[in-house]
Amino acid sequence: MDTSTGQGPEGRSVLILYGSETGNAQEVAEELGALTERLRFNTHISELNQSKPDALLSHTLTIFVVSTTGQGDLPANARAFWKLLLLKRLSSTYLKGADFATFGLGDSSYPKFNWAIRKLYKRLLQLGANDIYPTAEADQQHPEGLEGTFIPWMTGFRKHLLDRHPMPSGIHPIPDDVRLPPKWILQLRNESGNTVPRPETLAKHTDIDQNPSLRHIDYDVRPLPDTLTATLVENRRVTPQTHWQDVRCITLTASEFVQYAPGDMLAITPKTSPEDVQILLDLMDWNEQADKPIVLVPTGPTLTTSPIPGLDSYPNLTLRSLLIDYLDIKAIPRRSFFSALVHYTNDEVQKDRLLEFTNTEYLDELWDYTSRPRRSIVEVLHEFHSVKIPWQHAVSVLPVMRARQFSIASGGERKRTEDGKTQFELLIAIVKYQTVIKRIREGVCTKYLAALRPGSELRVQLQPGGLKSSVQQLTGSTVLIGPGTGIAPLRSMLWEKAALVQAYREQNPGVEPPIGPTVLLYGGRNRAADFFFEEEWDQLSKLIPLQVLTAFSRDQSPKIYVQDTIRQNFQLFFRLLHELQGSVYICGSSGKMPSAVREALIEAFQNGAGSHPYTRSQAGEYLIDMEKSGRYKQETW
Repeated sequence: MDTSTGQGPEGRSVLILYGSETGNAQEVAEELGALTERLRFNTHISELNQSKPDALLSHTLTIFVVSTTGQGDLPANARAFWKLLLLKRLSSTYLKGADFATFGLGDSSYPKFNWAIRKLYKRLLQLGANDIYPTAEADQQHPEGLEGTFIPWMTGFRKHLLDRHPMPSGIHPIPDDVRLPPKWILQLRNESGNTVPRPETLAKHTDIDQNPSLRHIDYDVRPLPDTLTATLVENRRVTPQTHWQDVRCITLTASEFVQYAPGDMLAITPKTSPEDVQILLDLMDWNEQADKPIVLVPTGPTLTTSPIPGLDSYPNLTLRSLLIDYLDIKAIPRRSFFSALVHYTNDEVQKDRLLEFTNTEYLDELWDYTSRPRRSIVEVLHEFHSVKIPWQHAVSVLPVMRARQFSIASGGERKRTEDGKTQFELLIAIVKYQTVIKRIREGVCTKYLAALRPGSELRVQLQPGGLKSSVQQLTGSTVLIGPGTGIAPLRSMLWEKAALVQAYREQNPGVEPPIGPTVLLYGGRNRAADFFFEEEWDQLSKLIPLQVLTAFSRDQSPKIYVQDTIRQNFQLFFRLLHELQGSVYICGSSGKMPSAVREALIEAFQNGAGSHPYTRSQAGEYLIDMEKSGRYKQETW
């Protein structure tokens, strides 16, 4: 049997295009790429914006992997491709003869669940493309996560591909126990063996006594694409020291003038702690190479772009700095990670255990071992101690660090400092908790941010959010619902409203601004511990017509949540959202809260009309109409 890992037979090629906001769709695309390579297809993988629609006609098959972001939108790295697809000059036969398959990633707590892949699928059919396999829609809320939908779909898709495009006589798929060669490997930059010392970061003067938890100052030298340099000027805890949760108000400034709107986000790419990196170096026996100059190179005429854009511009790259700055060794491993580890151990017992985690029949075991206890890659490698990954293969086995998105909390006058710099204010909950296996878990990004001292310089990316409020909506009647840190984008919106009112008064002296009433519904556990920005609401209510309602769940029995406060004020919400044709914005946790709020609003439309109540069906239809017209928006995480 031929088990070589060369390119597929002439004429069999697959184009895999992904649209990814946080990296999940890209990981799925890469896993599908490994599948098609094993089936001997020439495989090309890229983000959608790097391709053109007519490229579909040059391949046997195109696979689209697209996540949904915002209010049913395509991710930023897919929108240029989407605009090309929407050109009016394209005929209904433009993509005739092009075969495709689609896989979507979404979150069912959003009203427009997986809309991006649905829109793309519909448009491809309109242009004459041929769908060869049923679309699958992964749900972030699935009990087994993304894998719960993806693995069954991929298993059936593999069989379908073999049936539709059988192997030429005498050629067989590359078996799973044969390792696919990495497309990119690490090499020593030169043969001298000289080490490159990692420069110590210099601490600027700050009052450490006032910030005992701020231990680290960082100057981010990573050439991260499409980023700007921001200076940390405040890292202040806003919850009491005795409170169970550490929430920070983090303020950054940038000398570069940039515009942003309520709902926009700041993406921050964290770093792995040097202590965790040293643990991995010890586990993998990589200490000898850890501080030698290295470079990432393709193994051949690669069909994929570099897995780490801009890395060739990184100054004095070493294995240690690569692990700290670019690879996420604290991530929860996916099934494909275990598939890779199988090839790096000779211990048959551990190899069998790793293979079990790759078996599609044991998805529940994979979930219980990884996602449920939030077990990290470093912990897995500690338990599977016989695994020794060659340092040259680190980039092909370990996931690349992804940026984390944070909604910007500043708006209006708070978007600029007195000396004209751009200001970003963030409200961030530091992730730290104990798991079911009694181990402390810390969020990679929030752990990184929690220790940063003022004076640190970060590379950040400003990204458009999904709220997209028009001036008409900002000045109209508004309901803002934000439990916990979900208040951040809503605070931005309130300060933006205040700025619009101020500008109107300056341009129209003596004339009352035409602005509708706003209700802010804030949820938390305890008023004394987590009523964020409480002191600002009185200030803002003097600038705009603002009413603040609260729901502090632990301050009384029974517990009261934001949806309960809606039920206590049916007529108020009916008036703002129905009679005054207002808009509602829901921000915060993507768990049960959004659906609970949605249900309460439907009840408000049923019960708030007085003598002419809506039926349940009519109330639901009214809310759906609000969604269609952009008056019902959700930004949850």
